[in-house]
Amino acid sequence: MFIDLHMHEMTCSGDSFLSLDEIVSLARKRGLDAVCITDHDNMGLKRTAAEYTLRTGFPIFVGIEYYSLQGDILAFGIDHYPEKRVNAQEFVDSVRLQRGATISAHPFRSNQRGLAENLSLVRGLDAIEVCNGSTDPDATALAAEYARRMRLGGTGGSDCHVPERVGVCATFFPGKISTVEELAAALRRRECMPAYHKNGRYHIWDIQKQAASV
Repeated sequence: MFIDLHMHEMTCSGDSFLSLDEIVSLARKRGLDAVCITDHDNMGLKRTAAEYTLRTGFPIFVGIEYYSLQGDILAFGIDHYPEKRVNAQEFVDSVRLQRGATISAHPFRSNQRGLAENLSLVRGLDAIEVCNGSTDPDATALAAEYARRMRLGGTGGSDCHVPERVGVCATFFPGKISTVEELAAALRRRECMPAYHKNGRYHIWDIQKQAASV
C-alpha cells in the first residue's frame, strides 16, 4: 500500500488550503491507497475522518504533527497528547505508553522545525521522515543517512497544504493497513519504506541499499 503519512487539512490546520474532499479526490488520482491527516498539534478531525471512511471506503487515518520543544514529531495510534509543548523525549515516551508510533518529521529542513542533531538524543522513535514534499535534496539525504545509522524505519509524506503537493511523497507498506492501530504497528516493526512520485508513478526507495533522485 502507498500511504501519504503527512497531510494538513484546513479545518484544524489554519495554514492549509485543502478540504478533506479535495485531499481524497487528489489522492485517488495520484494512486494512493490511503491518507493520513496530521494537523498541527490537533487531532480534531478524528470523528469526521472515521465517518468519511465509512461512507466512501477510502481509508483516512488521523495522527498529529506535534511541535515538541526540539522539533516536529508525527504520531499515530494515540488518544491523547500534551496540551503544552514538552520535550521530544517526553512526547515519544507518552506515545509509546499508548502503543502508538512516532516519526521525526523533516528533521533537517531549513525552517528549524525538525529535530536535526537532537535525533540521536531521542530514544524510542520508530522512523524518520526521509522523503518530505517541502524538503531539499541535501536534507533528504541526511535524513536517510540518520535512518540507516540509527536503524530506524524510513517514511515519506507530502506535508501538503495546497492541492499540487498532495501525494508527491508517500510511504510504502508491504502489507494491508486497515486501521490506525495497524499503521502504528507496522511503523513500530519498521515495515515501511519512503516513496516519491515521478513520471506518473510511485518509486520505492530502499534507503539501506541506494541513493535516489527525489
